[in-house]
Amino acid sequence: MNETKQDPREPAIVAPAIGLVNRQTFQAAPRRAITGIFLILLFGALYLAASFVLPVVFALLFMLVLSPVVRFAQRKLHIWPPLTAAALVFGTFLVIIGGFSFLTGPLTDLASNVPRYIAAVNEEVEAVRERLGTLRGARIEASQAVRSEAAPQGPQSVILDGPRLLNSAALLVPQIAASIAFALIFLFFLLSSGSLFYQKLIESLPKLSDKKLALTIAHEIETELSRYLFTITLINAGLGVVIGTLMWAIDLPMAPVFGVLAFALNFIPYLGAIAGMMLVGLVGLAEHGEVSGALLPVLLYLAATTVEGQFLTPILVGRRLAMNAAAIFLAVAFWGWIWGVVGMFLAVPIMVGLRIVAGYVDGLKPLANFLSAERHPSEGHDDAETE
Repeated sequence: MNETKQDPREPAIVAPAIGLVNRQTFQAAPRRAITGIFLILLFGALYLAASFVLPVVFALLFMLVLSPVVRFAQRKLHIWPPLTAAALVFGTFLVIIGGFSFLTGPLTDLASNVPRYIAAVNEEVEAVRERLGTLRGARIEASQAVRSEAAPQGPQSVILDGPRLLNSAALLVPQIAASIAFALIFLFFLLSSGSLFYQKLIESLPKLSDKKLALTIAHEIETELSRYLFTITLINAGLGVVIGTLMWAIDLPMAPVFGVLAFALNFIPYLGAIAGMMLVGLVGLAEHGEVSGALLPVLLYLAATTVEGQFLTPILVGRRLAMNAAAIFLAVAFWGWIWGVVGMFLAVPIMVGLRIVAGYVDGLKPLANFLSAERHPSEGHDDAETE
């Protein structure tokens, strides 16, 4: 029988190979740790510097949306970019002022009625407790004993009042006004510079391939965000008109205000619709004094948002910008945790830009795949052929 002889040079070859693998493994671990530490510090900085970062993010977002208008006016109409930028910024300012002027009065009335709305909710809760208590005699006796020992009487759950809420809102007005002014001024400088932003971006990169890739990514983000925000704004405007009309048809007070709020809240996926339904349900309960009066506006609101979310938005936005529903929900929750309600409005635009960038970077392709919606095999084949 022939025995296989071991090559005496094999240990000298295998040992360095094993050592190389171990070195690569140990070298990759610190890089992952550094990346994790960097992300933690980054999100911590975004949280702490929200008052400065948010106006900058809004200005950059509007710059990406309005830059095509400035370039079109410069190339086709031969208008000086600062003039176009000033007109766009002034128009944005007028829209903001008009929105505040329209909503200030109705929202003040709504805030002043908050105790009445909460009292109506408390009455319904107490009624439900009494109905459940008839089936549980022991619980009735215990609740009566607790109520007899408790000193305060009346609806203790009503802890909000109109003046206190208005005073807290008044304290935020100067800060909000300063943030809006800063964002508009910064937006003017970004738009008036024309293509200087992209030129500086290209000049900061060393390789020609990196310059072309950065320019491609920037233009695609600009195009997709402009298309997405324009389409979603039109959809939400139509939804606001429909909901305002439905609330007016059932004689719900301040129906136009609910239409405007539906328009604004629908920029927040999922959670915005839930907040709108809770609001109309609360007002309906306070006005009619019974649960059936709250169910009708909630059901109408739910029907309108369901038609919009399941039919209109997929058709008008298209599959190109379709994203993973779970990823959208996580993004809304995360940026809401970082920046509050404003972060919820910014979650989807940030997600769109991140998905586009991840699609061009080899190491981030799994992230782009996770953020994208599920595609049919035929769609993926068509995309591959197109590329």
